[in-house]
Order: sequence, then structure tokens, then C-alpha cells
Amino acid sequence: MPNWKGIVGIAHAPDAFDSYCHSLSWTQWRPSFVALHNTGAPSLAQRPNGFTQQHMANFVTFYRDTRKWSAGPHLFVDDKQIWVFTPLTVSGVHSPSWNKIALGVEMLGNYETDAFEKGRGKLVRDNTVAAIATLSAVLGLDPDAMRLHKEDPATTHACPGKNVDKAKMIQAVKDLMAKRHAGDHAPG
Repeated sequence: MPNWKGIVGIAHAPDAFDSYCHSLSWTQWRPSFVALHNTGAPSLAQRPNGFTQQHMANFVTFYRDTRKWSAGPHLFVDDKQIWVFTPLTVSGVHSPSWNKIALGVEMLGNYETDAFEKGRGKLVRDNTVAAIATLSAVLGLDPDAMRLHKEDPATTHACPGKNVDKAKMIQAVKDLMAKRHAGDHAPG
């Protein structure tokens, strides 16, 4: 088994996640983009209260002990919060072609069937947009570079599901970044 990179295992509201990311030192590893995933299983119905600390421990068992991976995705996002799983400053394991170059963001839900623009799915979407906007701002990532897991040529399934519209996600990230930085001026 490869050396396990450990987990952070802490949940943040979007504003606290932004502060957390600004406190990190990004010297060991610097990703080029965000790879967006959905959990599929569990679905929203299977996690009516979102993720818990126990769920994070279960993910450790799954990724480290069952899969024998060195890490898992970087974030698990539900309708209430953003969970930091694999430390953001090291590479994770989430997409065969992109593990060394992308942050892996897992959204709670099965977006082949779960709604993504309303109800709990929209709350997951909104928290995911906030997380990606923060990561893009902190790391200087272009939101247009975001990729869906299904775009990985070494992947065979439709993650994050047909209900996730990539163009709408990218635009929502750009809109939030612009809103957060409204009134900022370039030095004159």
C-alpha cells in the first residue's frame, strides 16, 4: 500500500473555507485546475443530513484500506458545508489522468438522477461554486480550466452526471468571483 497522505477531516461553511484556504502555504504542490465529481453513491437521499465525521472516517477506510490508494479527493461538498479531506497542499487521488495536476472536488449526490438546480442539489451546487471560486482566487486558477471527471480519457463513467452543466458551473464561479471582488481596482 502506498504511504497514506492523511486527511484534514474538517468541515467549513463557505466563508470559513475561504479563510482556511488563504491561510495555507502552497509550496509542496500546485494544481492547475479543479476536477469536478459527484459521489453517485451515496446519493442525496442516502445522506439526508449531509456528511459527518464518521463518513469521513469511512472514506479513509474505503480509499486507504479497500482501494489501497495513497489519498482520496480533496473536498467533499454537501448541502451544508465543505469538508476538506485530502490536504489541499498535496496531490490527491480522484481521476486517473489528473491526480498529479488537479484538485478533486466531490459533490454529494447522484446527478444522473438528482436535481442540481433546485432543492438540496442546488445547495450542494452553491457550496461547490463557493469552494471552486475560493480555490481559483487563492491559486490563480482559470475557472474555464475546470474539468468534469467524465472528460478524463481514462474514465468510463458519466461522473458528475448529466444534470451538471459545465458551462453553467464555470459561469457561476466567475460570477461569484466578480461579486466577491466588486470594487477592486488595478493599481493605477
